[in-house]
Amino acid sequence: MRSVPMWARAYILCVTLAGASCAAPALGPHTPWPAVALLAALYAGCERDTVLDRLTGRTGAAAPRRAPRGPGTLFPVLLAGVFLLPPAAAALVAVPGALLARADRHPRWVRRVWRAAQLALASWTAARLYAALGGPAATAAPDFPYVLGPAGAAVLAFACVLTALDGGILATAERVPARTAWRGLFARSLAPVAVHGLAGLMMAVLWTSPYGPPAALLVLLPMGVSCWAFAQYHHERAAHQATIRALVQAVDLKDRYTRGHSERVGRASVLIARELGMDDDRVEVLRFAGILHDVGKLGVPTRLLRKDGPLTPEERRVIELHPEYGHEMVRGIGFLGEAREAILHHHERIDGTGYPYGLAGRQIPESARVVAVADAFDAMTSTRSYSRARPVAVALEELDRCAGAHFDPVMVAALTRALDRHGWHPGVTSDLPGRVPGQPGDQRGNVPPELPAPSASGPAAR
Repeated sequence: MRSVPMWARAYILCVTLAGASCAAPALGPHTPWPAVALLAALYAGCERDTVLDRLTGRTGAAAPRRAPRGPGTLFPVLLAGVFLLPPAAAALVAVPGALLARADRHPRWVRRVWRAAQLALASWTAARLYAALGGPAATAAPDFPYVLGPAGAAVLAFACVLTALDGGILATAERVPARTAWRGLFARSLAPVAVHGLAGLMMAVLWTSPYGPPAALLVLLPMGVSCWAFAQYHHERAAHQATIRALVQAVDLKDRYTRGHSERVGRASVLIARELGMDDDRVEVLRFAGILHDVGKLGVPTRLLRKDGPLTPEERRVIELHPEYGHEMVRGIGFLGEAREAILHHHERIDGTGYPYGLAGRQIPESARVVAVADAFDAMTSTRSYSRARPVAVALEELDRCAGAHFDPVMVAALTRALDRHGWHPGVTSDLPGRVPGQPGDQRGNVPPELPAPSASGPAAR
């Protein structure tokens, strides 16, 4: 629990108490226990690793924010309980499966309890609304299409409660700004919940028909197929992540002076993107852009990347080709989207004196302007072979000084606000062979690659 912020603990406790109060009335003799037990067993058997991914061990905006997953195979079971059972009994269906679900990250029990309380509240709310609109009578009649009205309202309420609680955990556990914590959550969850709601309604209708519960269970077969397809999508995303890791590791091995730099630029890009209110999909793309921005260095001779002395103008021009090399390397990777533009243009400058094409102002893609600021910030706050790490405050002052000429002022301001809220916790920097311990300044006669030299008018290369 120490990894969970205090406000998140209080929020989880309140939701848990609310969920328990909703389910408590079911602990009595009038509850249809056979139906509750069967549905709860189905839920527990279908439940996989769908526990909350947003309550990460690392909190704050620097932690990777995952896009919320779609519903698993168990949502039709929960919604069938909403249509078949009293509200308190419907709230009980999710509890055993959620408490027994697999949780790979700590704190495991916090995740399980949160998931159980969240689903119990959503099921109870949906069942209450369904009963208030006369849904049980319409289902038993059966009265079609009138039953679609109460069922649709119940599904909408289910999705609304999940969205409200998810946004709350993002705001309290990950400290996402309140104005963006709920953005896009409802739109992403409504369509799959609606589809699963129709499956749950079919289960409820068949359950109350002469065919009974065995016929209702057949509805789960097509839902299982859809879940399998969804799992394949996640396997593909895992393959994408493995591809990116391999490219980053190759760059880090080749340029030992910037080891870990790519990951930190990805984290800083996420900070800026979230502060600007970008949706989760774009935040993920910006993270990819930050991580892969220097992948083109694989095409630069190693002797230039590791040269201890100052670079000649010819050598600098060779290194300045790395954005184009990087773009060529990733142009065929479709899932990167606008990250490819960021890789190509992250050394452009607002005043038009950057490279490789000398774009200016709004001609520079927004993703490239984000990565440029993140890149420069990490270059200044990390110890390299040619410069000592600067304090965060000093680095921000330098970014502000260069805003409008080198960097987009909007991106600089966004990073400053994000760091004020979340702080900056860089990882271990690379080993620095050849550096004189305790001696300040540049040991190689070079300047940080992402910043202009104090007296130079042209861009630096690295």
